[in-house]
Amino acid sequence: MKRFVIIFCCLHAGMGAVAQKNGLDYFLNQAVANSPLLKDYESQLASLSLDSKLLLAGLKPQVSGISNNMYAPVIGGWGQDNAITNGQQLSALVQVNKSLFTKKNTSAQLNSLQLQGQLAVNNSRISEQDLRKAIADQYITVYGEQLQLDFNNRVNEMLRREDSILKKLTQDNVYRQTDYLAFAVIRQQQQLSTSQLQIQYSFDYAGLNYLAGIVDTTITPLSDPQLHPVRIGDFTGSVFYKQFELDSLKLAIDKTLIDLTYLPKVNVFGDAGYNSTLTFKPYKNFGASIGINITIPIYDGKQKKLQYAKIDIQERNRLLKKDFYTRQRNQQILQLLQQLHSTEQLIGLINKQINYTETLITVNEKLLATGDIRLADFILTLSNYFSAKNLVTQNYVSRLKILNQLHYWEK
Repeated sequence: MKRFVIIFCCLHAGMGAVAQKNGLDYFLNQAVANSPLLKDYESQLASLSLDSKLLLAGLKPQVSGISNNMYAPVIGGWGQDNAITNGQQLSALVQVNKSLFTKKNTSAQLNSLQLQGQLAVNNSRISEQDLRKAIADQYITVYGEQLQLDFNNRVNEMLRREDSILKKLTQDNVYRQTDYLAFAVIRQQQQLSTSQLQIQYSFDYAGLNYLAGIVDTTITPLSDPQLHPVRIGDFTGSVFYKQFELDSLKLAIDKTLIDLTYLPKVNVFGDAGYNSTLTFKPYKNFGASIGINITIPIYDGKQKKLQYAKIDIQERNRLLKKDFYTRQRNQQILQLLQQLHSTEQLIGLINKQINYTETLITVNEKLLATGDIRLADFILTLSNYFSAKNLVTQNYVSRLKILNQLHYWEK
């Protein structure tokens, strides 16, 4: 019966070493590398870079070749009026267009594109944080199941070894048959619990691979994520606050773009080439022309004022969302810190109970060998020990998940 003490000491000392382990960083890196959403943000940035180049290219003189060839015959006095059609036309021109005084408009549009790039970068960072949080949460769930499964397997091995010893003592009438059957029931329940946990562990491990975009059915033991308490910085330095700042800048740029639509627009154009009706000395119809187009807004039905009003509504909503989000964030952090403190205190109390139970098991083991303690009492002690170990594992997992939440708000 001394095997009880040896095995329980091994259980208390910790889990056995494994040949290979996958850490949390491995799954996080795989998830970030495989995420189609993050790749989409990269594509958006590349597209915005091309949009900036397209904008600048559009400001250069635009040169195009134009050819118009037309013949309107008059047959038997029937046909289109030559005063309008000139009967025929042949033209082959090179046309040039260039907008003038576009510096302010170009600068505002470039700023808008740059801001869209900053929004894409910030959205990508928020999405990456969400992804990392989801991966870490699933990892912690699987790791907790791994701890429980490892403990259950060790307990099953212990109960298997002790079963033959108790059976012998029962045959020698040291213990009653009913006591041995009670022990057998405990063993069977433990085996069923382990089988159910194994199924759930395999399912959740597959879920972890799925979230990380890993195609692999191999189950490799996970290492402790080793999350530690963090100091939550000022909200104004986080990516979430950055989003509100960028939204404010976007509204300001939108106002600037509205103002620019009401500035006069000047465009110069010219062409050179052949343009003729072929009616009088067509060989001399080579030449060039130049012109200027000026557009001055005068009245648009107060559309500018209405567009400003829409932006003001968006700004008020932005401020309301920012204030509400700030209060919610601060409240959630306070709650998480309280939960962390309570969970750590509870873990300490459970560990004390485990120490007392292990001492009781050591004493009862000696009495069990001489038949001076009822087997039912010893089984009850074992059950309390198993429950306490599972409870401390559950709270350790809860602690890791709370820390994962706090890490999410850290940046």
